[in-house]
Amino acid sequence: MTLASVFDFFAAQPVVLLALVVGIGAALGKIRIYGVALGAVAVLFTMIVVTASGVALGVEIVVPSYIGDFGLVLFAFCVGVLAGPEFVNALRSSLWMLLTIAAVLVLAAGLALGLGTWLGFSPDTIAGVFAGSLTSTPALAATGGSPAATVGYASTYVIGVIGAMAAVSVALRRRSGDRDAPARIVDLVVHIDTDTAPTVAEVTARYGGRVVISRLRRPDGEVLVVRPDTVLEPGGIINTVGPEAVVAAVVDELGHPSDINITHDRSQLDYRRTILSDSRWSGRSIAQLGLAERFGATIVRVRRGDVEFLGTPDFVLHQGDRLRVVAPRDTLPEVTAFLGDSERGMTELNPVALGLGIAAGMALGLIEIPLPGGSHLAIGSAAGALVIGIVMGRIGRIGRFVTTIPHAAATALGELGLLLFLAYAGSKAGSQILQAIGSGEILALLGVGAVTTVVGMFGILFALRRLTDVGATKLSGVIAGAQTNTAVLAFAQDRAGQDVRVALGYSLVYPTALVVKILLAQLLQLF
Repeated sequence: MTLASVFDFFAAQPVVLLALVVGIGAALGKIRIYGVALGAVAVLFTMIVVTASGVALGVEIVVPSYIGDFGLVLFAFCVGVLAGPEFVNALRSSLWMLLTIAAVLVLAAGLALGLGTWLGFSPDTIAGVFAGSLTSTPALAATGGSPAATVGYASTYVIGVIGAMAAVSVALRRRSGDRDAPARIVDLVVHIDTDTAPTVAEVTARYGGRVVISRLRRPDGEVLVVRPDTVLEPGGIINTVGPEAVVAAVVDELGHPSDINITHDRSQLDYRRTILSDSRWSGRSIAQLGLAERFGATIVRVRRGDVEFLGTPDFVLHQGDRLRVVAPRDTLPEVTAFLGDSERGMTELNPVALGLGIAAGMALGLIEIPLPGGSHLAIGSAAGALVIGIVMGRIGRIGRFVTTIPHAAATALGELGLLLFLAYAGSKAGSQILQAIGSGEILALLGVGAVTTVVGMFGILFALRRLTDVGATKLSGVIAGAQTNTAVLAFAQDRAGQDVRVALGYSLVYPTALVVKILLAQLLQLF
């Protein structure tokens, strides 16, 4: 069997080749060099090498376009679902930061357009260079993933990663002066000395809902789960959970720390980690579940993905959340059954929301907006799926219809979609990448990409330093989020010792940066 016959087989069986490339590329993407791994993008480069080798042997390999299209919208929709819950909050709390990042990205796109036009690049190539230098695969996808755009993307992607990592390193040099370290969440048992006898609702309201009182031991020794109207009597002992400074203020108001740890006494009350797998409660707040009224129970903490939140009454739950529940021992099994507590809840696809959401996103992407000169602009299927995903993830439910997908399921589906699209895009660019290398055009592509990356990443770094008070650690995550690149995120987390502020900065700006890049890439194609 000759090498050419092997490639003939792959050309005749593209699905077999697709599976093989995804497996090999994903494995290569896990290899770390100086602490950095390519991740899913290694699939793109693997397919480029395979198809370029096929061209050199006179064999053309084509992956069906519908595979790439489906992978793209699946990825974009799932990203939107994951980002939706926090997207509106980010707009409200950090609007000026997001506008600054958008302005810098517009400047970077303008430079890419100017330099690319001067060097004679096609609009598709310029859009691909912009997407690659800012490592935005959805932006590449929004261009339609043409061979010219994919070559521009593949040629500049590594430059984009290196430039963003350099900006992260510069940002972290000032980490020692950070003043925005997140408050540590603590549990503290408090003996009540005050005679004011406030209710639990009054105490939590005074501290902006940032503290949870999970249980009370009354002066007569009875231990019970508290309700909003529970009176905190003198001589009672409570367990408080919240940021360290807030808990300290509660102690000062109510009494003093107690040597009696009532959380160790599980004779009357107990606690358990429970998965919210019953879809009836997805999209509802903790207060709407009525656990205190139904079972005398309370949710103290919520863990979603790798992030933990306080179980405040207004916190909206999603299917697949892991809840720390405190309840009377005899009702704890009923609480568990009520919430579901099934591993399947973390991976349930919710095919109704998935199918309808993707269809609505693709329909939105087809809507054309008239522009001066008779041209039209459509956001495309990727951006449409992203927008619908954000809306559905934010809403959570409409009546009995759950509009979101569990975090674990959305993460897995999104990664699968990304791998399929990258393999497809690589198959289209294999032949042209050889031409770019042979003609020397790749040097010009690298030059434009380097300028775009430096302006984009270092522009964001210096602009946010000047215009905001964000700390260096969080700023490193913001840079990774603006670059929309998980490899840069991993680099920043490693350099910052896995500090949670890195992930917070990343998640804060990622959705906005993603949408802006998608729109800019499409605009670049029009010039």
